[in-house]
Amino acid sequence: MGKKSIKENKNVYQISREDAGLTRSQASEALIFMSDSRIEKIESEKCEPHPDEILAMAKAYKKPSLCNYYCSNECPIGQLHVPELKEKDLAQITLEMLSTINILSKQKDRLVEITVDGKITKDEMKDFLLIKTELDKMTVSIESLKLWIDQMVADGKWVE
Repeated sequence: MGKKSIKENKNVYQISREDAGLTRSQASEALIFMSDSRIEKIESEKCEPHPDEILAMAKAYKKPSLCNYYCSNECPIGQLHVPELKEKDLAQITLEMLSTINILSKQKDRLVEITVDGKITKDEMKDFLLIKTELDKMTVSIESLKLWIDQMVADGKWVE
């Protein structure tokens, strides 16, 4: 049996492993291609994880949100293009999505007016950027819902 960590500033990878009830040795067995020393180096931030390692940890620890965390916080491309998702319950995700749908529904006519000629003029840009902001919110809502579903599947929590 491995030792229980008393480290105070644990990173998301260590917290996820511990939440899954795995020692580093057990995690290494589940991850097959990662040694417990490699896991320790990632958890102590002595080295950065590779994308394939994140995918394996997300699956082994039953924590799909690790992929989003990695992309939005550690991948240089993802830091620019992937929003960090916060874990939310289904009701909150649904309400946020419906709110955004309502706003976009009201803005759809303006979007048609702006884009009908295939050009965006200087006086249309402000409205176009406001619509883009709402589309970005919708993207986050959709990705949050997908993450919620992935977590339910990982946890085996579905109704038959």
